[in-house]
Amino acid sequence: MASKATIRVRQVKSGIGYAKDQRATLTGLGLRRMHQVVELEDTPSVRGMVNKVSHLVRIESGE
Repeated sequence: MASKATIRVRQVKSGIGYAKDQRATLTGLGLRRMHQVVELEDTPSVRGMVNKVSHLVRIESGE
C-alpha cells in the first residue's frame, strides 16, 4: 500500500495581532511556536487551512 502524501509546514510569523480564527487555524495545524515544523497529510482541508494563514506559514518540501 502506498504511503499517503504529506506536506511540511513551518510557522514563520507569529499569530499575535491577527484574528482569533487565524490563531485557531495555526493551533489546528499543530503549530505552537515560531519556526516549528509539522508534517501533515496532504488533504484539501489541510490545504485550505494553510491557505487561510499563508502569510504566517511556509510550505516546505513534501514527500
